[in-house]
Amino acid sequence: MNPRTGAQILVDQLAIQGVERIFGVPGESYLAVLDALYDAPIPFVICRQEGGAAMMAEADGKLTGRPGIAFVTRGPGATNASAGIHVAEQDATPMILFVGQIERGFRHRGAFQEVDYAAAFTPLAKWAVEIDDAARIPELVARAFRVAMQGRPGPVVIGLPEDMLVEMATVADAPRVEPAESWPALADMARLQKRLWAAERPLMLIGGSRWNEAAVAATARFAERFRLPVAVTFRRQMLFPADHPSYAGELGLGPNPALVERVREADLLLVVGDELSEASTLSYSLFGIPNPAQDLVHVLPDPDRLGRIYQPALAIAAAPAAFAAALEGLQPPNDLRWTERTAAAHADYEAWTDHVPPHPGAVQMSGVMAALRDALPVDAIVTNGAGNYAIWPNRFLRWRRFGTQLGPTCGSMGYGVPAAIAAKLRSPERTVVAFAGDGCFLMTGQEMATAAQYGAAIVVVVVDNGMYGTIRMHQEREYPGRVSGTTLENPDFAALGRAYGGFGATVTRTEEFAPALAAAIAAGRPALIHLKMDPQAITPARTIDQIRAAAKG
Repeated sequence: MNPRTGAQILVDQLAIQGVERIFGVPGESYLAVLDALYDAPIPFVICRQEGGAAMMAEADGKLTGRPGIAFVTRGPGATNASAGIHVAEQDATPMILFVGQIERGFRHRGAFQEVDYAAAFTPLAKWAVEIDDAARIPELVARAFRVAMQGRPGPVVIGLPEDMLVEMATVADAPRVEPAESWPALADMARLQKRLWAAERPLMLIGGSRWNEAAVAATARFAERFRLPVAVTFRRQMLFPADHPSYAGELGLGPNPALVERVREADLLLVVGDELSEASTLSYSLFGIPNPAQDLVHVLPDPDRLGRIYQPALAIAAAPAAFAAALEGLQPPNDLRWTERTAAAHADYEAWTDHVPPHPGAVQMSGVMAALRDALPVDAIVTNGAGNYAIWPNRFLRWRRFGTQLGPTCGSMGYGVPAAIAAKLRSPERTVVAFAGDGCFLMTGQEMATAAQYGAAIVVVVVDNGMYGTIRMHQEREYPGRVSGTTLENPDFAALGRAYGGFGATVTRTEEFAPALAAAIAAGRPALIHLKMDPQAITPARTIDQIRAAAKG
């Protein structure tokens, strides 16, 4: 109960909450916090742009289940960081962004870099608040951790007036916050068991957040006992082992048509953790709204989100980890009528991911994917941003462990490199590979300097086709042959990687990739592999010319 500055009180609360790392870009608005961190055991990772810092914090939250922490300065620092806040909101990731603010007495005068953070971030964040009184810091920080983690997780934004941070206060610390776990009622589990026993064509679909390694293992055991087919939603492949005989694949963008048909044919659909968004429902066309044709059992941690779009036959308010534990008590029927369907679903998944079709160009993704499958250990972490290049790893790599995939379900470009840095700093002993397109990389590629500064030996594979590929694909579909605003002139990415103090290699032929990958992993420093692709290889199924011809009819 000794007097402390607001900044010292704040840093003490972060230590109590178990914060192990802060990502940020320094600013004069929170110099007092930087000074308080000088004497604290929490390292501050200096980033090169606030968007990268926020994405690193978001990725850290994905990996740990506790809020990733970022600090940025006022005005442009805050608006730059909004990209990471959007990822955290759409991906349901616990995260807290602390933003320096003008002095309290300067408000409403248009002071230097003044922004009303509550007004600016309320549409993007789960909660946005400014702390006006240093004595309230323990209260509001504890609340922020709880809000970020409980129910459907999400980002919290906290404004820190500059003069408040140097204000003295005498106040007790708040205790460490552990999120409340919402458990399914016994009656709900009994109803679920009856529905499973009555089903002929059940299918389980899992996604969202608030999972952990134990929950993934429990779900796999449940699927094995029930011989139940299990699919995952968009970019959530790490939630179920790909080599499990029940695994049916990913229901995301460009899904396996066989899986789509199985979802349509299902008479019971058990959805756990995912809200069934646009990316996992074929733009909301896969299920009837508000009444799905399937008997829908929907499990979400926040009761206010149940029935928001789809009205379930059975709604269960439970966090995925708690629900997975409760599954251990369910008993399978004596007659597992769907066993053959489950085996067929897994065979369809393997066929969909076994063969990488040939495409134009001297670099064939079949060889790239084969080299990655051979070289990456089972606990390797693979990250990506957004773009057509992400189709290749998302479809053709196979995740078998929890905590090995970081991809934004919101489709945010620039995510892969910052996410990889956060992952490598948290698990330096593990191999971390980031996929980025040429357009994607240059949005946050400057964070390679951060990787070099902190010895984060990530491997970045830049898939360069000289364009904003996804936009070009849509452009050819809607306005065939009228190319506008999508062509890129790129630097020598391998040279750029070397300029940051890392390893750099250029791959122009398929057979060059495997040795480049081995050298990159062995380099012991940040590495970049520049993969030069034929622009026609826009998707695994169709070239640009084919898309254009189809659009012209």
